[in-house]
Amino acid sequence: MSDDTIRLVTIGRIIRRRWRLLALFALVGALVGYGVSALFPPRYTTSASVLLPGTWEERELLTQTEVATSSVVVDRAAAKLGWAGVSGSDLRDQVAAKATDGNIIKISGTAETPERAQRLSDQVAREFVSYATRIASDTADPGAAEELAALQQSVQDTSRRISKLADATDPGDSVESVQTRTELEKLRTALREAISTIKQADPADDEAKNMVVMGSAARPTGEAPPTRTQLVAGGALLFFLVSVIGHLTVARRSRRLRGETEITAALGSALLGTVDVPVERTATTRGRGVRARLRRLLGTDVRWDIPAPQTSGDEASRRIRYRRVCSRLRERSPAPQRLLVVFPEGDEIAGRAAGQLVVEAGGEPGLRAVAVPVSRPMVPDRGHESGALVVVSAGSWTAPDLAGIAEACADAKHAVVGVVLAGPVRATRSADRARRAAAPALESLEGELDDATGVTG
Repeated sequence: MSDDTIRLVTIGRIIRRRWRLLALFALVGALVGYGVSALFPPRYTTSASVLLPGTWEERELLTQTEVATSSVVVDRAAAKLGWAGVSGSDLRDQVAAKATDGNIIKISGTAETPERAQRLSDQVAREFVSYATRIASDTADPGAAEELAALQQSVQDTSRRISKLADATDPGDSVESVQTRTELEKLRTALREAISTIKQADPADDEAKNMVVMGSAARPTGEAPPTRTQLVAGGALLFFLVSVIGHLTVARRSRRLRGETEITAALGSALLGTVDVPVERTATTRGRGVRARLRRLLGTDVRWDIPAPQTSGDEASRRIRYRRVCSRLRERSPAPQRLLVVFPEGDEIAGRAAGQLVVEAGGEPGLRAVAVPVSRPMVPDRGHESGALVVVSAGSWTAPDLAGIAEACADAKHAVVGVVLAGPVRATRSADRARRAAAPALESLEGELDDATGVTG
């Protein structure tokens, strides 16, 4: 799998064959999430809205949000709330503000209870409006305000004088008197417009002074995220994903050989054929003891990184493959010969294939099966045997493992005459009956292997 593209079918195979282990990881993650939620008390969040009338630029709104969460505003809110052991610095991390559409500043408060969250948001909003209004008043130019007031008074005095002059003008219909009254009326209109403009420019009507809190904050009905449920679900999902990624990482870093060319190159010999071994399910690792039982319970005894076995043919078709291997051995050396059938210890598929080869050979050639430990390969010294036939299953061993077996054969002066690949196939009912019929012969063969090697093949 190291060079294969990760596909959904690969992930599906992991979930299907390792679902117990993945479920255990998810349960551990859920427990970790629950533990994390117990360390942090529940939090509640609500917000109060402040309307800023008039036209505001984006940078001005951002400035107002900074003012709303400034230390001055939060400290004043903390002083008004009067919560024991809670200062402005403690509340600073519990207050947030953001500008929304329509020149609205939303001030959010977070606390341990819904009541406290509501009071915090409302108090900070009020202190923000008060502080912003005071800033606007303090920054206004007193001299300009006095000058505008004096100008307004002067305009009003001038308007009264114009009214007196209009009354003193000759009420006749002469051209001069009509023109005079018309000019005075125009001047009065211009003065009225000037007064209106002055009133609009009055600093008392400044936009910053017209901020208003749009009602009390709503009392929160649920916890603020992350809630305990979210932490538990997030922990379970995180551990589940980590376990899946771990399986993929281990598989991609695996150096187990799967191709015929790679296996024969590692053993330094030619391929004599492939044989099928019927199995009840995907290849498993047998064993006794607590660890073996635990592996079977969690499903880790099942190889997930190999495709599911194909459906097997009948017993006759499988025996033909074994007989063809024996026939090729006879063709290599027409004279009667004896060979060791070497297979890695712990490779159940290869061990069963080696036993079947011994049965099918029927003494021509004479075969003796030997299980070789992969960690410390040791092959019996050359006696009556004239070579070794290596039987392995694909996807189970690395190149150094197989090279060690080949070196062990060379040390014992056994030439590797060929390689046989054993592959699992899904057993059928007819195959099951045939296997049960051949069980006594295989059991006697396993007894001979125990006596010869001291290891169950």
